[in-house]
Amino acid sequence: MRRLICTVSFGLALVAAASAGSAQTPAALAASAATATAPAAFVAGPEPQPGDSNAQREKSQPGNNAPMWRAVKETGGTSSLPGAEQGVLVQPFVQYPGSRWTSAGEAWRQVRNQWLIPYGGALLFIVVLAIGLFYWRKGRLGHAENTGGAIERFTPFERAAHWSNATAFVVLAVSGLVMAFGKFLLLPVIGSLLFGWLTYALKTAHNLVGPLFVVSLIVVLLTFVRDNLPQRGDFTWLRRGGGLLGGHEVPSNRFNAGEKLVFWGGALLLGGIVAVSGLVLDKLLPGLAYLRSDMQIAHMVHIGAAVLMMALLLGHIYIGTLGMRGAYRAMRDGYVDEDWAAEHHALWLDEIRAGKIPAQRSAKPAPRPSAAPAARNA
Repeated sequence: MRRLICTVSFGLALVAAASAGSAQTPAALAASAATATAPAAFVAGPEPQPGDSNAQREKSQPGNNAPMWRAVKETGGTSSLPGAEQGVLVQPFVQYPGSRWTSAGEAWRQVRNQWLIPYGGALLFIVVLAIGLFYWRKGRLGHAENTGGAIERFTPFERAAHWSNATAFVVLAVSGLVMAFGKFLLLPVIGSLLFGWLTYALKTAHNLVGPLFVVSLIVVLLTFVRDNLPQRGDFTWLRRGGGLLGGHEVPSNRFNAGEKLVFWGGALLLGGIVAVSGLVLDKLLPGLAYLRSDMQIAHMVHIGAAVLMMALLLGHIYIGTLGMRGAYRAMRDGYVDEDWAAEHHALWLDEIRAGKIPAQRSAKPAPRPSAAPAARNA
């Protein structure tokens, strides 16, 4: 750069001398050009050298990191990671489903940002929209209210297991959604400072509640597995869609075929995948090296299964709260009356009347039926 400036200055001096009719000798012109300088505010940087550091190259060639990464590619680079990852700066090239053939870290980033986040968010939005439209058109299902009758549907232990798992699931779902979609929805609204503290707190809660969810999930599976085995009437319930499009509900056992699909598909299959992959991310499973590739694969599996699980359980939560009259009170208080059981689980009521299943399974006495309007509309 300095040579270029001197050359330009020498040419300008020659042109000025010629236009003025000067009779200066070539030696005088050279001396005049040597005294010519660049503008006072401009200082030429040093010429880059092959062995320059990043800091030195930033002065001579701002933004040019190609030599550094070229050296990393040739030598493999170094890192401060311990164990098997020590000395590995750039991961090997792989191609995950949905990514290009690139380094494992970039492939993971492509799968997460181009597939899991946008399509997972779209799936959850579609499910919420479908539930809203269904409620708008159908309203609350069922006609008989649970007025606190004498049939015990859930024992205190069953309700404690359910609510423990449900509470852990809600904490994990909310914190996971904020970590996945918060920077698109919350960050522009609440600002970076509050969003940073919020995500840090939710990430900590996610890591702490995760193992509790695993334990409560195992308890729920063991508690309800017997009544979720296939029984007569399940195929008919599935074939008729539970009677949602008809005038009455299809008779079913204690749990209908839809609830059994949620149990086996949502709780056991998807819940098991979410639990195992979450334990890997928390580094709680013994015998694993916990390489970056292990964590990346576990993270992709965790997000995919969690989104599918949330989409499936949104329907379960809707039916258990707003969607069906008396369903929430059954899990809250544990008891239903015969009218409610006859409408929603007629085969289960038949077995109770036949003496095959006791109407009272715990030592707690059944509450008195209440015909108060407030109770009937709860």
